[in-house]
Amino acid sequence: MSVELYDFDQAMAEFDPVLGLEVHVELNTVSKMFCSCANVFGGEPNTRTCPVCLGLPGSLPVVNAKAIESAIRIGLALNCEIAPWCRFARKNYFYPDMTKDFQTSQYDEPIAFNGWVEIEVDGEPYRIEIERAHMEEDAGKSVHVGVSGRIGDADYSLLDYNRAGTPLVEIVTKPITGTGAKAPAVAKAYVAFLRDLMLALGVSDVRMEQGSLRCDANVSLMPKGATQFGLRTETKNVNSLRSIEAALHYEIRRQAALLAAGGKVHQETRHWHEEGHTTPGRSKETAEDYRYFPEPDLVPVAPSAEWVAELRATLPELPDLKRKRLKAEWGFADQEFADIVNSGALDLIEATVAAGASASAARKWWLTELARRANEAGCELGELAITPAQVAEVQTLVEAGTINDKLARQVIDGVLGGEGSPADVVAARGLAVVSDDSALTAAVDRAIEANPDVAERIRSGKVQAAGALIGAVMQELRGQADAAKVRELVLARLS
Repeated sequence: MSVELYDFDQAMAEFDPVLGLEVHVELNTVSKMFCSCANVFGGEPNTRTCPVCLGLPGSLPVVNAKAIESAIRIGLALNCEIAPWCRFARKNYFYPDMTKDFQTSQYDEPIAFNGWVEIEVDGEPYRIEIERAHMEEDAGKSVHVGVSGRIGDADYSLLDYNRAGTPLVEIVTKPITGTGAKAPAVAKAYVAFLRDLMLALGVSDVRMEQGSLRCDANVSLMPKGATQFGLRTETKNVNSLRSIEAALHYEIRRQAALLAAGGKVHQETRHWHEEGHTTPGRSKETAEDYRYFPEPDLVPVAPSAEWVAELRATLPELPDLKRKRLKAEWGFADQEFADIVNSGALDLIEATVAAGASASAARKWWLTELARRANEAGCELGELAITPAQVAEVQTLVEAGTINDKLARQVIDGVLGGEGSPADVVAARGLAVVSDDSALTAAVDRAIEANPDVAERIRSGKVQAAGALIGAVMQELRGQADAAKVRELVLARLS
């Protein structure tokens, strides 16, 4: 579909964006939020259900204590206050994939509230205020059978209730202002921060491609100098970091075009399409429209101060503190470290260092050669079929003189292609550097003989011409030589 878009820079010259991010985190508890059904992704449809998560008459929910524990730990890690008393409510809404016709959620009494986190974008800090982190259950899944898999052209739809009742924590920010043209990048960095945080806490597998971490991205625009927020749109269930940034970039351009033409933004949900645009969903309801009322079948949740203190003591080193520590330990400049964080390579580099590589070597491989491979494949760095330990092994082979950087790239090719470990690839492809001095010397002599004019220039003192002979030797040996050693031999033969 064709929609007029404003130039992004022009939009930023005329409007200030205001973000609001709602991130849903599926908890990795053994069982579901209110029943004992297994909490596992996928599976044969409708095989992990019971009267409780199907909402059958007479069934009664029981709160999963582990989910409460995870929610409190998340709240503490977000610098939130933990409610000494809170309860669940019924959010009344027609969900085709939730048989109860209401969602058991928290409303005005969330378990965690008033928090904050600090993120960085291009080395610049942004403080994100957290309004609340509340518990709720997930809905089931609609499967639309048709050409595109979307409801618009579906012949019919199927319902899978395996996911119904999966424990969720929804983290809601307060309005985020002052980000300007960095708004899409700030949103991406914030969600990446939460992903890292949840992994560090061990409360979710945060597999965005499976929906266990997904973001509803709200954005509105207000004219420069204005103080009243504009009407917002909410792009639902965006499930990749790249898409979050792209969806907000698109919405800012679309809303700016509407406003600049004298039109109005409709407060609505929108759907993100990976082709690079959003389409309207439904008009956005207010909280009153959902007719929340306290869930009568669940007792309130009242964590004791002692339990909260015990859970606080279990918190691991949090990502922001970890970043400060690693930056100091590795000694990178601000921009170098920002590049690492922005590329999503921090944990990969840390693991590579733990496997034996230096920080600078680990950074070199992940941010150059492997970043290029990921970009070509259209995937995240962590999705490449190479482990930090294998990258460290490649570097060890380079430092041992077994291979050089050029050959290391071929080794990486082999590892990514499933040919085994770096050592296996070196052996199978015969990539080891030629270390036999007699073979190298013979190759140097042949290069000198084939290039007498170059040899003469070197003899006359123009040693920079040695590069031509080194290149000839490297070409003959298919790159399997130590260039420094070859240079040493060339100069020695012509001295």
